[in-house]
Amino acid sequence: MQYVVITYLCLAICLYLLLGGADFGAGIMELFTRSKNRSVARQTMSHAIGPIWEANHMWLIIAVVILFVGFPRIYGVMSVSLHIPLVVMLLGIIARGTAFVFRHYDAVKDRMQMLYNRIFALSSAITPFFLGVLAASVLAGYVDPAATDFLTAYVWSWLHWFAVAVGAFTVALCGFLASVYSIGETHNEADKRYFIRKTRTMTIITFLAGGLVFVAAGFEGIPLGQWIFGSWVGASAVGLATLSLGGLFYAVSRGHTTLPRLLAGFQVTMILLAIGYRHFPDFVVLRHGPNLSLLRDQAPAATMQALGWALLLGSIFILPALYYLYYSFQHEAEEVAEGTTIAVRK
Repeated sequence: MQYVVITYLCLAICLYLLLGGADFGAGIMELFTRSKNRSVARQTMSHAIGPIWEANHMWLIIAVVILFVGFPRIYGVMSVSLHIPLVVMLLGIIARGTAFVFRHYDAVKDRMQMLYNRIFALSSAITPFFLGVLAASVLAGYVDPAATDFLTAYVWSWLHWFAVAVGAFTVALCGFLASVYSIGETHNEADKRYFIRKTRTMTIITFLAGGLVFVAAGFEGIPLGQWIFGSWVGASAVGLATLSLGGLFYAVSRGHTTLPRLLAGFQVTMILLAIGYRHFPDFVVLRHGPNLSLLRDQAPAATMQALGWALLLGSIFILPALYYLYYSFQHEAEEVAEGTTIAVRK
């Protein structure tokens, strides 16, 4: 049953990056869109994420609950040593959701709408940035639960160039996902061409941000290249992700909408596989002492059994309902989009 729990944990993390990442990317695109085109991006993204944006955070909640119940030592070390980036990330989620609700459902449309827009866009970038910082911090080997001074225990564990670079890469990745997903959310040809150009730009930015991660890893003495290319699984995953990039550009140029989404999700999944395979079963790499392992640092067997069955049974009810929620609201959004003409300015 332990492998069932670990599988659900990996799936929850992957789905949060794929779906929640695209959700964050909507605000990131708005942040980096020129003011004359901002209303187009905003309305298209609203059609895409409006009905289901809260559901995306379900995957984060599932991952946190699995860590809390199934791997309490890992949860404890992360929540103490990395509590600063965790708090900032949670504040970003709250601020983003609050601003999104107020700007859409506020009965009075006044200058406060500009404030809500800025909070939504900024928190959409800050939140995935610190999500990337957390991901880098658990792998960089700077977490030290035995530290005796404040800076070593709570600051230097996450404040380093590698974490900053991974945070920037995560932001770029979210923008890339949102740009690809948004192509199929409009029925206006001018808007579609606009989002295709946006996809190409975000792909280049993501590629450069990925290169920055390797530079920062070299500066910090982290063997990132050996992590990824040191096994045939990691090398194959990166190779397939690179090959699929050509397929994505071809599918976008041919006007496909579903295939680019699948290829974009495939690329992100391959990146996670390349890193995750190298470190499994380790989840947190410590500065001193043995790393925290998903196979060794578990809750008692009875707890893992109960958690595994709860996840399996819960899936029977949650997954079909989630699919129906997404399908029904997406169908409604398409009807609204077909009846609305939004033309991007040249």
